[in-house]
Amino acid sequence: MGNDKELAVRDGGESCKPEGLRAGSAQQPVPTVLIVDDTAANLTLLCEIIKRQGYHARPVTSGALALQAASASPPELILLDIAMPGMNGFEVCERLKADPVLKEIPVIFISALTDVEDKVRAFTAGGVDYITKPFRFEEVQTRVTTHLELRRQRRELQASNDRLFKLELLRDNLVHMLVHDLRTPLAVQLGFLGFLKKDPASTLTPQQKDQIEETLNAVKRMVLMVNAMLDLSKLEATKMIPQLLLCDLGIIAQEVVAELSSLAKGRNLVLRPQSLELHALVDRGLISRVFQNLIANALRFAPEDNGQVEVELDRVDQGVRIQVKDNGRGISSAHHAVIFEKFGQVGEKKPREMPSTGLGLPFCKLAVEAHGGRIGVESVVGKGSTFWFVLPDPPALQGG
Repeated sequence: MGNDKELAVRDGGESCKPEGLRAGSAQQPVPTVLIVDDTAANLTLLCEIIKRQGYHARPVTSGALALQAASASPPELILLDIAMPGMNGFEVCERLKADPVLKEIPVIFISALTDVEDKVRAFTAGGVDYITKPFRFEEVQTRVTTHLELRRQRRELQASNDRLFKLELLRDNLVHMLVHDLRTPLAVQLGFLGFLKKDPASTLTPQQKDQIEETLNAVKRMVLMVNAMLDLSKLEATKMIPQLLLCDLGIIAQEVVAELSSLAKGRNLVLRPQSLELHALVDRGLISRVFQNLIANALRFAPEDNGQVEVELDRVDQGVRIQVKDNGRGISSAHHAVIFEKFGQVGEKKPREMPSTGLGLPFCKLAVEAHGGRIGVESVVGKGSTFWFVLPDPPALQGG
């Protein structure tokens, strides 16, 4: 047996070559299977099985040699004996799984140990399968083929995910660049329209003034969209760190409600209560934007006739809860999680309904969570929606 072991080590995995490429896979590299067993007869038999399948076989006779061979040239799969002198198969598998380069290689244990405890330990160590000795050719062939195919599919899936990630990154960079360049022309339009609206010497007719007001509101909505897209990208990349100051959330809510009242158009937009001091440690700009997005979203879905949007603030245990409630068409519970995802929208846009980028709610989620808060929605189809978020009290106020 000593000479057989020396041959296996000296050949370095070249002693068992396949007869040729597998049928139908002429353009793909032949998978390599590393076989680890301290018995030469077992190595010879397993090499023959692997060769018949059209795979490369690399036999080694110890755990130490297995680690060296895998590090030098990672195989597609490893057949691993357990009871070996020096380093047993459990330890070999644990070391493989601890190596970032080798941890994804599937390991099939092949051993005469039949106790359940040994099998459990093998899977705990990181094995994907377990074959007991004496084994049948067909069993080894089937299990090897199955796990090689699973590994191939996982690699293809990972490659596909990597391509999608690159495409998404390219899209995001392009959108970010285009949206950033929109800021200047939008600012010019806001200034010009604001000048026309307030010009005391203007000779505009009431109808023309209404048209300017409508255009001004549309540009304001575009500015909200642009800012949402830019800030969402910054929050996702953790490049925007909240500048925390002690602020009265009631005052912020009043300012935003007054700012967006012109978008109501017959809908009833109310703030409750009107005068309640609710302080929190927040980035005023970010939280103002959260209010803006939630209120604008509610106005978008509330009906023009008898539409109702209520903004409510209240103190809760160790925090402040803000909710924006509308009497719109509501959202199915199946979509409650989707709407907080990037570009996540549900339902179809109705005629004359305000447009949406699908970025407002994802921005709100990231902004609130950046403050250590929580956000959610309560909604029933046909009965409207209530979007809420909770911001924690400043540390000095927590714990009573």
